[in-house]
Amino acid sequence: MNTVLDRITLFLDSTKSITVKGFIEPIEHTLSNFHEEWDALANLRVAEPEKNHPLSVFHAFLPIESVSVGECWEIEKSGVKKLLQQLHPNPNLDMYLDSGDSQGLWACLRACNQRFADIQFRIHAELKLKDGWFTPSKFIGNLIIDRLEEEITFFKMYVPDGTVNFDVNWKEDQNEPYSITDAGLIQRMELRAGTQEDSQDIEYALHITEDEATRILKHAVLQIGTDQLGTT
Repeated sequence: MNTVLDRITLFLDSTKSITVKGFIEPIEHTLSNFHEEWDALANLRVAEPEKNHPLSVFHAFLPIESVSVGECWEIEKSGVKKLLQQLHPNPNLDMYLDSGDSQGLWACLRACNQRFADIQFRIHAELKLKDGWFTPSKFIGNLIIDRLEEEITFFKMYVPDGTVNFDVNWKEDQNEPYSITDAGLIQRMELRAGTQEDSQDIEYALHITEDEATRILKHAVLQIGTDQLGTT
């Protein structure tokens, strides 16, 4: 093992910027047809299809100390919120609804070499719609950093596919204290920058698999839920 890479510190040049593209495809399926009956859900579209972000926004994804491959840390909320506002003007990171495995913002150093670092992450957030909430299962993705240039090679944050990958709570009747619920499938909700093909050719000196990183991140999220249950 190259001891130089045992622990690394990550930086981004705040004077640089990157163009991020946003995508939200129209919702075609919900279990109770809310996507046809609730205008806010039927008309859910990306707020800004393209936006230039300073790299300082992405400092939120960086660890505050040196880390080794397989180590995870909490992501800072304010930078993530700015990115999510490209998708929708009213994101919320302090979850309105939480089933115990649906909160937190965590990153993990998945791989690195002398030039590049691959950060895998898992983020729980929801969007405040008119008269209700849109809650994706989670946002996942990767941030690949050029350590020499202190810039982003590739970034992708998206809601993963599934039979059902979001929940909604709709306060259909403003005079009632309760909301009604539904769930469905959104084919694409995503932020992306850079070229994925270029990042796939990188050979890392140290790495864990994406599945291993996914397990580490899931454990971090579940631990938050367990800790909070213990304090109630």
